[in-house]
Amino acid sequence: MNKEIIYNKIPNNMTHSIYHDLVIKVPIKKVYEAVTEPKHLVNWWPLKCEGIPKEGEIYNFFFKPEYDWYGKVIKSEKDKSFYIKMTKSDADWDSTSFGFDLEQNANNVQVNFWHLGWPECNAHYRSSSFCWAILLNGLKNYLEKGIIIPFEERG
Repeated sequence: MNKEIIYNKIPNNMTHSIYHDLVIKVPIKKVYEAVTEPKHLVNWWPLKCEGIPKEGEIYNFFFKPEYDWYGKVIKSEKDKSFYIKMTKSDADWDSTSFGFDLEQNANNVQVNFWHLGWPECNAHYRSSSFCWAILLNGLKNYLEKGIIIPFEERG
């Protein structure tokens, strides 16, 4: 399943999307692990996380009690792509899917991140886009430099 198929399943396509591309200078295996394995995800995104990178599995992204969110894996292709459809979050995020498409180029990995299906171009959408940019930079620094930004200081 690719992001165009996901997008085309959203009623009327009257939604908003977030896209961020970045290059990370580590092997693709490390990038894939960092975006799929809970023990790595907690080093750059949620406070706590549970899940298995297998299609149909459920991930729990815990940020704080009022942000205890869940998403279903809709695609997981080792060292290539990982997509989540949110299933329990908030009114804005519930209709969304996000994903990572990875491509090895020499000693670098091209990461194409997307977050599709936002119902409105509201303040939450705009701040989430900004937060994703900061978080993805945190992912890059975690993988390239071993830097772990404390959860309270992320996005």
